[in-house]
Amino acid sequence: MRIVLDTNVLISALAFPASKPNQILSRIRRGKFDFFICPFILSELDRVLREKFRFSKKDADARVRAIRTIAHLVQPTERIGVITDKDDDNRILECALAAHAEFLITGDHAHLLPLGSYRQTEIVTPAQFLEHEMLQE
Repeated sequence: MRIVLDTNVLISALAFPASKPNQILSRIRRGKFDFFICPFILSELDRVLREKFRFSKKDADARVRAIRTIAHLVQPTERIGVITDKDDDNRILECALAAHAEFLITGDHAHLLPLGSYRQTEIVTPAQFLEHEMLQE
């Protein structure tokens, strides 16, 4: 299964070991899913870790590098503008499109989740994804 994790899900996974996002990250590490990421998400992850969570450059770099080692890097080629309120969220959708992701997992209740899906990608919360995953087992 091909998945993309939004930056907020990655942050939650790194900051809260008992969280649903971390359960997903653990499954990625075990090779259960094909996890895709793009330069925009890596850059945003680094920025949020340093600016909002006050990680040192060294610690933020280590976290970003760890995420990068378990992900397939894609370079989006299609530019979209479906979300007018927050253009950054379009970059997340572009990553999902470039990855041919079946799921985009996000905590963005304002912009991404209301879409429900975009083209071939279902947009779900971490809890919804884990629920779906359990039904598939």
